[in-house]
Amino acid sequence: MSSHPIHVFSEIGKLKKVMLHRPGQELENLMPDHLERLLFDNIPFLADAQSEHDAFAQALRDEGIEVLYLEQLAAESLTSPEIRGQFIEEYLNEANIRGRQTKNAIRKLLHDIDDNLELIKKTMSGVQKVELPDIPEEGKGLTDLVESNYPFAIDPMPNLYFTRDPFATIGNAVSLNHMYADTRNRETLYGKYIFKHHPIYGGKVELIYNREETTRIEGGDELVLSKDVLAVGISQRTDAASIEKLLVNIFKKNVGFKKVLAFEFSNSRKFMHLDTVFTMVDYDKFTIHPEIQGNLRVYSVTYENEELKIVEEKGDLAELLAQNLGLEKVTLIPCGDGNIVAAAREQWNDGSNTLAIAPGVVVVYERNTVTNKKLEEYGLRLIKIRGRELVRGRGGPRCMSMPFEREDI
Repeated sequence: MSSHPIHVFSEIGKLKKVMLHRPGQELENLMPDHLERLLFDNIPFLADAQSEHDAFAQALRDEGIEVLYLEQLAAESLTSPEIRGQFIEEYLNEANIRGRQTKNAIRKLLHDIDDNLELIKKTMSGVQKVELPDIPEEGKGLTDLVESNYPFAIDPMPNLYFTRDPFATIGNAVSLNHMYADTRNRETLYGKYIFKHHPIYGGKVELIYNREETTRIEGGDELVLSKDVLAVGISQRTDAASIEKLLVNIFKKNVGFKKVLAFEFSNSRKFMHLDTVFTMVDYDKFTIHPEIQGNLRVYSVTYENEELKIVEEKGDLAELLAQNLGLEKVTLIPCGDGNIVAAAREQWNDGSNTLAIAPGVVVVYERNTVTNKKLEEYGLRLIKIRGRELVRGRGGPRCMSMPFEREDI
């Protein structure tokens, strides 16, 4: 194994170390009137979501995988009072707080939390206005006086348990992302502190994208197909311009990849990321949602003479993948076994969003029975987890995990 703290050169190499986030109080701060603002369609029941997530984590441990938690890594990154204070100020500046006195009150609330882990969890859960002391009328600024009836001084971050998106591990490097929505862009602050200040990861990992960029990219659109080939989705959440920036950095910084396949597909919430419609499950097998294939366009991108060379690839997707992975044949296993009703229903419940923990060994939601049966017919070993509450956030096992170390294949 590499001496680098991050080592991910495939989607299917045996998973050794992975980062999760256990759903927390942020889910209790979801409200029906504000779900769209927070990118949710429904409200998970926290106790059951935590129970399902704990079972997911235990299933990984049972396979010999070390499980890290985002909240713990972030807490461990606050290694001095100065760094802790800096984190609080950055968090406050990015929290869209309306009102000077409100901001002062929240600053005090956060500084009064002695334990770093509790501080991190509080920044994730958001701040209700009722948690803050009343501000005397004479102390209010104009913004405080005209403030709306919106119940939060700081929004919660309910999408955090989808750890795949705020940053992505690629080779020995990390893409620290700029997210599609403001409500999620704050999530990348934790990655910034982990890769800048954490005792193990701080200052030891090359950044090939940075959260300060102005164009959006998310980890669900970043797949490591092999040590030579990446796949990146042009989607609702990821701009083509971001992909170009990412690729120039990958090629210039010699991260180790020779080609990128850019997948352009429908720009909609139901197909929000590439990994919601396409994941790798074995050396020569992929899951795919058949609905994307009709209007899918694939571009191959290489770097020659200090410029990106982009070519649209025509023809069969399976043949293109086989050619780029050096295989005789690749099999695309359709979500819902190709049935239009089953495919639509099970893709909505993340039937195509699988997490490979070794070649041919994948974690799936047990509820996607049609797709799971088809995967088993192709000889895959499935680790089935419950997802009744977790799936309400529109994400599956790959969405909920960020590999830190995989064995090479």
